[in-house]
Amino acid sequence: MLGARAWLGRVLLLPRAGAGLAASRRCPGVWPRTWPHRSPSRGSSSRDKDRSATVSSSVPMPAGGKGSHPSSTPQRVPNRLIHEKSPYLLQHAYNPVDWYPWGQEAFDKARKENKPIFLSVGYSTCHWCHMMEEESFQNEEIGRLLSEDFVSVKVDREERPDVDKVYMTFVQATSSGGGWPMNVWLTPNLQPFVGGTYFPPEDGLTRVGFRTVLLRIREQWKQNKNTLLENSQRVTTALLARSEISVGDRQLPPSAATVNNRCFQQLDEGYDEEYGGFAEAPKFPTPVILSFLFSYWLSHRLTQDGSRAQQMALHTLKMMANGGIRDHVGQGFHRYSTDRQWHVPHFEKMLYDQAQLAVAYSQAFQVTPDPSPENRHLTLAAPPKAFLLSGDEFYSDVAKGILQYVARSLSHRSGGFYSAEDADSPPERGQRPKEGAYYVWTVKEVQQLLPEPVLGATEPLTSGQLLMKHYGLTEAGNISPSQDPKGELQGQNVLTVRYSLELTAARFGLDVEAVRTLLNSGLEKLFQARKHRPKPHLDSKMLAAWNGLMVSGYAVTGAVLGQDRLINYATNGAKFLKRHMFDVASGRLMRTCYTGPGGTVEHSNPPCWGFLEDYAFVVRGLLDLYEASQESAWLEWALRLQDTQDKLFWDSQGGGYFCSEAELGAGLPLRLKDDQDGAEPSANSVSAHNLLRLHGFTGHKDWMDKCVCLLTAFSERMRRVPVALPEMVRALSAQQQTLKQIVICGDRQAKDTKALVQCVHSVYIPNKVLILADGDPSSFLSRQLPFLSTLRRLEDQATAYVCENQACSVPITDPCELRKLLHP
Repeated sequence: MLGARAWLGRVLLLPRAGAGLAASRRCPGVWPRTWPHRSPSRGSSSRDKDRSATVSSSVPMPAGGKGSHPSSTPQRVPNRLIHEKSPYLLQHAYNPVDWYPWGQEAFDKARKENKPIFLSVGYSTCHWCHMMEEESFQNEEIGRLLSEDFVSVKVDREERPDVDKVYMTFVQATSSGGGWPMNVWLTPNLQPFVGGTYFPPEDGLTRVGFRTVLLRIREQWKQNKNTLLENSQRVTTALLARSEISVGDRQLPPSAATVNNRCFQQLDEGYDEEYGGFAEAPKFPTPVILSFLFSYWLSHRLTQDGSRAQQMALHTLKMMANGGIRDHVGQGFHRYSTDRQWHVPHFEKMLYDQAQLAVAYSQAFQVTPDPSPENRHLTLAAPPKAFLLSGDEFYSDVAKGILQYVARSLSHRSGGFYSAEDADSPPERGQRPKEGAYYVWTVKEVQQLLPEPVLGATEPLTSGQLLMKHYGLTEAGNISPSQDPKGELQGQNVLTVRYSLELTAARFGLDVEAVRTLLNSGLEKLFQARKHRPKPHLDSKMLAAWNGLMVSGYAVTGAVLGQDRLINYATNGAKFLKRHMFDVASGRLMRTCYTGPGGTVEHSNPPCWGFLEDYAFVVRGLLDLYEASQESAWLEWALRLQDTQDKLFWDSQGGGYFCSEAELGAGLPLRLKDDQDGAEPSANSVSAHNLLRLHGFTGHKDWMDKCVCLLTAFSERMRRVPVALPEMVRALSAQQQTLKQIVICGDRQAKDTKALVQCVHSVYIPNKVLILADGDPSSFLSRQLPFLSTLRRLEDQATAYVCENQACSVPITDPCELRKLLHP
């Protein structure tokens, strides 16, 4: 790799004939967006990128000069983005740039005027997107360049994940990483020829400026357009070949045992023994990896590797929950940690993280120690909650805290869920936003808020001093200057648990429960004080996919913890999806809706239709909700959505699902199949699980055949780099094992039925479907699975059957006996 200084001294080279991909140049210090052994992670925020530009190109570009600084007077004349619904696009509505939204109007203009397209992609809570908007897109001279010499198009990556994936594939393939903002230059036919991430406005000693890049590309378009078009076509052809995922001549997917073991070994090699997680820095939550480790533990729990997998997952979850990546004051998790210790986060909060982490912490609660002896002798006279697995409540408390945060801060009054909260906010009203301002504390602030003396301590102590000791606050601040390049966090502290409750109590001669109460009281006072600070920007856009993940989060956690209140949130979320994000006439999901005036729900016109991930994540949410609530209407809707998904996205020739509809992506140079589980699971991975579960709920062979075909199409990827697809590896294992159909015969509202259902939820069984048979032969499930009519209640009590390979166990009425059968 050449550094930026060398890059400025040389023109970028054309690819050799037949070379395929564009030449790549990166600036030093830019972190590739990668996990160990795999390609860049999906959905990661661009805040982990160095502020140096990442540039990839297939053309030589002459040097440009310095330009003016941004205008001190903001331009207040709106551009056409003012008519959009996306919060991200609206953030750019007053730029002095002739922005277009993605669409035919922009493409026609580029072809008519023979201009290259400048495509800029980001999202509303992206820190470096804000930086580039402020530094470059508000700059009058840069605005003129973009408006006169290019057709400038702005895209919200969360609205159009298909556009984002296609051009991120180009950026990642022609450089060593990617991120947001993503800036790509296209031919009028939408083929990419130059791409990068964040650019500073002007050249520096080690950085190429955005104005320089624009001048070089303008010159190349005038002088070498034909060569540029030829190389762009060569790049596109190479990307098409590189991105193809197909069954080919393979008949079956690979051995699950082999792929599982390889995936575990790759994770083990990258595991951080001291702090948990799977990278040095930045360090991201990895729910798909944690879920894989729990599944691996279950199938290998009598082996050393199985114990190791469980320890890796639990230690990671505990270190994350104790670290600054968790908001100890307001709950929920930030996007990622900038350091190995999970201490200083990038402060934005994403809905998809909260949804998946709630499930991960609920699973941790399930897999921690067996029930206490007194619980093993419970009878049906005991309330259903008594049959909960007596896991470590540390994990269940974290899961409940996450969902408390979502209910308070990311929930629409009609049941939907907002997308994210920004990292930046003004320290005081009227001041310039700074990253983390809403979340950090000085020692002085805490001392003023918590001055009360602590009685019984072995030395003079206030509540504030106790909290500061436990959470590691210091007078100078606990944020390293290397983690604060702009000096915005000097003297500030991020709360992170430094000691156990027992050690803190022993340090001051206090009772552990007294310390717990004092700390909780102190955090509540900080929370109340924080309400008076200016809040970070809320991205109130609602996405079907992320709402589906959140339905799962509430449904699974509510079921595991036996809390109907949480299941009700899941139910309201599903109702919101059906009411506001589902078109009854066509049977299609809509991708987005928005909060309008007075809390109303609005849609774009024309509507943005759903992508594969919307269907896959919503179907998963509905299946989880059925198992939590036993309301078959959700299962019926899941089947209808799966049918629609198959019609719109299934590749009948190569197997697997495309990410977008053929018509919706018309004109894009690639139609991709997502092949990586990252910040969000791949929609193909989730679909594989959904197909298995739907087969278990209905017995329809077509679901199983599609699942096998999908897994076969991804065989090479799983064999070569299974750690890139841990969620799909889980599905592969489930497909090659025997799925359990756990049938509860009983009345849904009866106490004995609830006791058996709660017993099932208390045990970690990822490869199962839970079915309620109420005895009605005309019910939906009875029509799908005729064998249900042969199962009877024993002595008029709720009765459980565990069925595998078309054979069922003896009838069971005692929850303790059922538990022994499910988890011997």
